[in-house]
Amino acid sequence: MKNFKIIDLFAGPGGLGEGFSGYSKNGVNPFKIAVSIEKDAFAHKTLTLRSFFRQFKDAPIEYYQYLQNKISREELLNLYPDEAQAAYDEAWLAELGSPEFPHETVVEKIKACLTAEEECILIGGPPCQAYSLAGRSAMNKKENFEDDPRHTLYREYLKIIAEFKPAVFVMENVKGILSSKLDGEFIFDKILEDLRIPQKANSKKNETYTIFSLVTNKMPEDLNKRDFIIKAEDYGIPQARHRVILLGIRNDIDSVPSPLRKVEEQVSVKDAIGDLPKLRSGLSKLEDSYCNWAEEIRKFNHKADVYPNLSRGAEFIAEKANPCFYKEWFYDSKLMGVVNHETRGHMSSDLHRYYYIATYASKERVSPRLDKLPLELLPQHKNVKQAIKSKSLFSDRFKVQMDFKPATTITSHISKDGHYFIHYDPMQCRSLTVREAARLQTFPDNYKFEGPRTAQYHQVGNAVPPLLAKQIAEIVYKLLDAECNRVTKIKK
Repeated sequence: MKNFKIIDLFAGPGGLGEGFSGYSKNGVNPFKIAVSIEKDAFAHKTLTLRSFFRQFKDAPIEYYQYLQNKISREELLNLYPDEAQAAYDEAWLAELGSPEFPHETVVEKIKACLTAEEECILIGGPPCQAYSLAGRSAMNKKENFEDDPRHTLYREYLKIIAEFKPAVFVMENVKGILSSKLDGEFIFDKILEDLRIPQKANSKKNETYTIFSLVTNKMPEDLNKRDFIIKAEDYGIPQARHRVILLGIRNDIDSVPSPLRKVEEQVSVKDAIGDLPKLRSGLSKLEDSYCNWAEEIRKFNHKADVYPNLSRGAEFIAEKANPCFYKEWFYDSKLMGVVNHETRGHMSSDLHRYYYIATYASKERVSPRLDKLPLELLPQHKNVKQAIKSKSLFSDRFKVQMDFKPATTITSHISKDGHYFIHYDPMQCRSLTVREAARLQTFPDNYKFEGPRTAQYHQVGNAVPPLLAKQIAEIVYKLLDAECNRVTKIKK
């Protein structure tokens, strides 16, 4: 079995890389991350820890002691200096496209992680704020919207293709990229043109590429823009996450990829997080008191007694979880608890809304919009009445993640407040924890997110679901394996 090295750009906390490195064939992992590059310090810290974890066939007991807060990160890494150094060599804290990290420096770093004869694969995607509908709405107010560097960060990705000639590249972005314009022209058309002939990036002689869809058998010349959209819930991800993902194949490779296989039944929120320990919310900017709101809930629902004395959780709680779907991916018997499972604080007025909205949703099987709330529960915002009247996007600014279907898209906005991510269980009366969001994003339970809670939420929201990436990795492996067999037969 041939092995392939991965170059992971704009890596975030490592969702794409986790999927590729976690794919195995006959017990062997054909993909190994050579280098992952990320500019955010907390995401880089997460990347480094996960790289350290992958240095071992079986992670040492001290790794779990760190997750359980029994030893410090420094103590863990000092115990295994060789593996720690390998992790720091792999995960690089750098901002692509910035003056501090010119292209030549990036190239030298990647070359140091590869050998000349190794075939490589490029994965990743440029930051998506400039392409998202909300991001563009805010940026349109700026005079320099057209000059925003986030529009052209894909050129850094393009330069790496031109330089290293990967056999395959996987590029991910938000749906908004399909309608985004730069200088009056659709930027997606320009991106496709550049990716097909990447030597335009640095004027060097280079291979050309064919861009395939991962969801249809259509030939590349017959594809339309929407054929590049992957609806994650159709492929076993417990989340309605719709993203543009391109599969580029070097034109000396004669094999053609098969599309992703849809699941017969979608995975629900309850399937994904229902086994995690039940928690209560806290109060923000006030003295935290369980009784303040829990006693009021008891007045309305006698079933509140089924969850007595709930805690707010912690960075690690010693209560085992037992995932009911894809257990071999999520579950780790050595973990002995749950990581990153701590509730945030909420205003007491929001807790009343959460309880009412979650109860309404459990009975009506739909998350209510603002016009379904009693007047006394409406938020005190000046635009509330207008949002209700116009039925705008913000009229559903409080959203329950329904237990019987996939979640709505987990985005980085979850780091700001939990209003769009209310737990379906009224008795818990809270928004989702980092671990619950990570489950919906399909990160394994032993994947620890570093940094303060806000940074953890941000990392999870920006990631590619690893289980989706694993399915893409399988397609890529089968493609390259078929090509290797074809070339071997020709040589014989």
